[in-house]
Amino acid sequence: LATGAAYAAPAADNWDNHCASCHGADGKAQTKIGKKMKIRDYTDAKVQAELTDEYMLKATAEGVTVDGKERMKGFKSELSADEIKDLVAHIRKFKA
Repeated sequence: LATGAAYAAPAADNWDNHCASCHGADGKAQTKIGKKMKIRDYTDAKVQAELTDEYMLKATAEGVTVDGKERMKGFKSELSADEIKDLVAHIRKFKA
């Protein structure tokens, strides 16, 4: 192991720790919060096609605000740029 290298958690662990409570373990957003906030189903190919990697990277890092209200907090202070990139790749795996 490299000395001084930051530990990067696997994308699946980061998903479970930061995303699954709202987006669901399976990405379908069938959680209490997911249903209430009408979060999109990441297993839907149409949803996946509409979401660019650039948008998902920015949303994950900086959060999502709609009409001045925070809908999702950003994770740039908790996750490295590589971890965020890995999360986007993880989200792509949900596509049916």
